[in-house]
Amino acid sequence: MNSVPTILVPISGGSKIKAGIVGGAGYTGGELLRILINHPEVEIEFIHSNSNAGNFVYEVHTDLFGDTELKFTNDLSNHIDVLFLCVGHGDARKFLQANPFPEKVKVIDLSQDFRLTDKSGIEYETTDHAGRAFVYGLPELNRDAIKQASNIANPGCFATCLQLGLLPLAASNNLNAEVHITATTGSTGAGQSLSATSHFTWRNDNLSVYKAFEHQHLKEISQSLKQLQGSFDKPINFIPYRGDFTRGIIASMYLDSDLTEDEALKLYADFYSAHPFTHVTTRNIDLKQIVNTNKCFIQVQKKGNKLFIISIMDNLLKGASGQAVQNMNLLFGLDEKLGLNLKATAF
Repeated sequence: MNSVPTILVPISGGSKIKAGIVGGAGYTGGELLRILINHPEVEIEFIHSNSNAGNFVYEVHTDLFGDTELKFTNDLSNHIDVLFLCVGHGDARKFLQANPFPEKVKVIDLSQDFRLTDKSGIEYETTDHAGRAFVYGLPELNRDAIKQASNIANPGCFATCLQLGLLPLAASNNLNAEVHITATTGSTGAGQSLSATSHFTWRNDNLSVYKAFEHQHLKEISQSLKQLQGSFDKPINFIPYRGDFTRGIIASMYLDSDLTEDEALKLYADFYSAHPFTHVTTRNIDLKQIVNTNKCFIQVQKKGNKLFIISIMDNLLKGASGQAVQNMNLLFGLDEKLGLNLKATAF
């Protein structure tokens, strides 16, 4: 496809942000829809899906029955303000090359295609084939740059959880030892396509390690830490686990540190004081506190000479679609929390 066809239905008036979604049938697309159909400043113009074109959204995302009469389409439209790409890794770059949207359309890509760059500094960017520049969209790291950006590379789920656990140390030049991390993610982190390790019969009552020491999100994490502390050159030893639950990430990290517990707590609290979704606590934390929210909770303790950090968040929200909407709010000058005051499941 060399050009973007327009939808035949007239575009309605008003000042709301007009959004298009590509890849709306998957997990991240579904979470994005759940947020945007209730967002007071957004109007969804199209939800692209080749495999589900013509079907009602609620026929795929059955929990949305009664909430929307929107249908999937295989048409695209230029008459939008923001385009969300909820496609597989490697497909976002191909999609933009085949479907060149006008420069005025802001793009928020939830794949890994535009996350990495050789540049340094807070406004590190990567570009697509047409020179469209992408800013790495971790608000706790690049919020000012995001506000001035045109296009966002949304961070990965593990990358978000782990970075939020380590950024305050890098920002204060206190990341001076190798880091040891164990993190477990829910089955939705594997995406909606079935595989041997995502079937219920395999995943239930089971636990397994994958991509030990070589997970793809390590590159994002190292890039961000060096952005804040250019001298950081220590190993990040990351052991990811597949959990036997549906959603959420819990990560435990430790490293040698000269900081006292009180110093570390103050450092973390100060760093995140202006960020509405990341909260530091001395209490024990658990996944049910954050599942179905855009929050990240961080617990900090000192054990001997080790600084011990626990970071928890929902992989589909703060780790994907919730953060994408947070970035959209920043791009368009809205309240960062708009549409994202979501309640945890609790039980």
